[in-house]
Amino acid sequence: MARRAVRRRARKVLGEDPVAVVWCEVAKPIPVPPKDVHRAAGNGRLKSRHHWLLYVLGTLFFFVVVPMMLLERAGRLLEPGRRSGRSRTSSAARGAGAAASARRDDPGGGVFDGDWSLAAGQSLLRWYGHSPSPKRLVMLTRDRVCVAASPRRRLSPTKADDFRIVVEHPFSEARAEGEAGQPRGFATFRLRFADGSWLELGRLAEPDDADHFLRTIGG
Repeated sequence: MARRAVRRRARKVLGEDPVAVVWCEVAKPIPVPPKDVHRAAGNGRLKSRHHWLLYVLGTLFFFVVVPMMLLERAGRLLEPGRRSGRSRTSSAARGAGAAASARRDDPGGGVFDGDWSLAAGQSLLRWYGHSPSPKRLVMLTRDRVCVAASPRRRLSPTKADDFRIVVEHPFSEARAEGEAGQPRGFATFRLRFADGSWLELGRLAEPDDADHFLRTIGG
């Protein structure tokens, strides 16, 4: 179960002992919303803020690795048999087109129901406004679903003790839904709102917490 510091903090911010808690994330990239919708919500971040070292590695990749890959590819195109290479390229292009078509058919990207005006979509638009970290602590009480975030970019799910509630709903407005016994590492659950919208969450941290949480909402 959650370490003492986490449970102590959860009890403090809730004013009572939680029934179940779990650290989780939006397991897939947040879809790009329409510009007017994003603007109306304050043009908030749609991605987590990465460590500076990742930007350094990305720069090195772009200026060192990518040119080498392009040179190698140019050399292959000049070799005999380049027709088969063009065939593979065409197949890849068709695959990319099919993927793009699938994204158009599912505007929610498997992350939410796809309607940005409803509760789930509005939550996504403000997801990183509460914290640059993708991790959120979902806490259940006897009559509420609460979502908490830490102001830090990086945190340890077992030691975090500075999170605060950023969103809370009575059970009349939102419920957590999921199945018990899901494979660890692939388990997900949904927050389903009274307006019919839903938000899928995954990457559940702390196996004992995840198992207990899923048993609680699946029972």
